[in-house]
Amino acid sequence: MSTHSSPDIGAKPPLALIAGPTASGKTDLAVNLALALKARGKEAAVINCDSAQVYRDLQVLSARPDAEEMRGVPHHLFGDWDGATACSTAEWSNAAKAQITRLHAKGAVPILVGGTGLYMRTLLDGISPIPPIDPDIRAEIRAMEQSDARAALEIEDPASAARLAPADTTRTGRALEVVRSTGKPMASWHGNPVGGIGDEVALSPLILVPDREQLYARCDLRFEKMLDYGAVEEVQVLLARNLNPELPVMRAIGVREIAAWLEGRVERDEMIQSGQMSTRQYAKRQYTWFRNQPPEWWTRAQPENANLETIFERLLHN
Repeated sequence: MSTHSSPDIGAKPPLALIAGPTASGKTDLAVNLALALKARGKEAAVINCDSAQVYRDLQVLSARPDAEEMRGVPHHLFGDWDGATACSTAEWSNAAKAQITRLHAKGAVPILVGGTGLYMRTLLDGISPIPPIDPDIRAEIRAMEQSDARAALEIEDPASAARLAPADTTRTGRALEVVRSTGKPMASWHGNPVGGIGDEVALSPLILVPDREQLYARCDLRFEKMLDYGAVEEVQVLLARNLNPELPVMRAIGVREIAAWLEGRVERDEMIQSGQMSTRQYAKRQYTWFRNQPPEWWTRAQPENANLETIFERLLHN
């Protein structure tokens, strides 16, 4: 993650960022910030930075804000991708950069909000310029069983294999296709990222660091509420499309758990417990990432103590 020092708000176009684990209250704070800017005569818009909320198929399970929650504030890159097409980090970053440029051109303040740290890192710091993958190699690898792909990766790129979880099908396949298509392991392409906008914007970041036990309790409650607000119907529609089970939309938290219940493989209580556990585990990974990866100068605050007037003082009063 970029280690740029805190920028001069007046020297470059502004970019606000509100990040943190799932269920930490990011959406509401982002809208409050946009409304506070509007009250001061500044146009603002929210840009999604969450890898699940990009898919239109996951309105409920990704907790994508609805019209009432948006409160009239423009929102971008929410539900823009169909689940049949995987949205890569590079594709999201390019779309976000284009949207930020459009907002800056009309004097508006973009507010990034989400919990996908890789998206943020790619947007701000750039991405390694890996050459295009040979389509035949990609097709061959995608047809492999995960156990076979993992065994091959351990031989052809042991450093990546040591870094990746054995069940991480997406990243295993990516690392294997890179080494086979380029002749170089994934690590050799890292270290020279290009395309980041961190040096071009005046970043005003906030990372929400909630109390862990309270966060996990909110995760449990939210998953149960999702079942009452259409999550089951959402999964039924996805299953009816017969999409590739390895697509991100099919591996989203809640999809596999609810699908197992719909198919009679587990009882409802077991499905709920499994979905809640997956949500808590995801929140824990996000929590750890946001505690350790972003620069020290990025503001950290508990959600209940996040005073926007203080944290974004320069942005609001410049």
